[in-house]
Amino acid sequence: MSGFAVLVRKELLEASRTLRLQVVAGLFTIVGIGSPLLARYTPELVEALAGDIGIPIPTPTATDAVDQLLKNLAQFGGLAAILLAMGSVATEKERGTAALILTKPVERAAFLGAKLATLAATLGLATALATAGGWLYTAILFEPPSAAGYAALGVLAWLSLVAYAAVTFLASTLTRSALAAAAVGFGALVGLGIASAFPTIGEYLPPGLNAPARALALGEGADPLVPVVATIVLVALCGLAAWASFRRQEL
Repeated sequence: MSGFAVLVRKELLEASRTLRLQVVAGLFTIVGIGSPLLARYTPELVEALAGDIGIPIPTPTATDAVDQLLKNLAQFGGLAAILLAMGSVATEKERGTAALILTKPVERAAFLGAKLATLAATLGLATALATAGGWLYTAILFEPPSAAGYAALGVLAWLSLVAYAAVTFLASTLTRSALAAAAVGFGALVGLGIASAFPTIGEYLPPGLNAPARALALGEGADPLVPVVATIVLVALCGLAAWASFRRQEL
C-alpha cells in the first residue's frame, strides 16, 4: 500500500502531539493499578460503612483482582477505544483534510490501514501498561500471579478492545459525524455485551475472550482459539467494509 509507513508515522506523531497517546496510556495505567487496589480494600470499606450490620464479606484474593481488572478494561477500555476511533475518518472528511492527503501519492487503503494500525498500537501500549500495573499490584497486595498468564490476559483484552475500535472505525468511515460513529460503537459495546450472555453465541463475540483471559491469568487451562479467531474475523470484516465504502466516496 503506497504511503502506509509514512501515514503510520504521521498518525503516531499526531497522537503524541495532541496528547491522545499519553492520556490513554495514563488512563489505562490507573485502571491497571487501581483494579487490585479496589479488590483488596473495597471489602474493608464496605465493612467500615456497614458498621454493626454485620454483612459477611469474603476475604479478597488474587482472583478478585483479576476479575476487577477484566471488568475495568472492558468498561473503561471499551469507552476509550470508541472515543479514539469515533473521529478517525469522519472528522478528517468533515474538515477536508482527507481529500488533501489523498491528493498525494497515497492509496485509500493505506490511509485507512494506517489509522486502524495506529488505533491498535495505541490500545496495545495502553493495555500493556494496564496489565503490567495490574500484575505488579496483585503481586504486592496478594501473591505473585503467573506473568505468562497475565501477558495472555493482556493480549486477549487488547484484541477485544480492537474489535470495538474497528466497529467504531467502520461507522466513522461510513459517516461524516464523529458523534454518530460513537453512538454505533457504544451500541456495539452494549449490544455485544448482552449477546455474549447467550451461551450459543457468546464465545464467538469479543466479550467471549474474557473467560479464557481470566483462566489463563489464574494459571488455569483454557483454549481461546474460537473467540480469538472470531474476533479477528470481525476486525478484518470491519476493515474490509470500511475500505469498500471509502474507495467509492467523494471527498
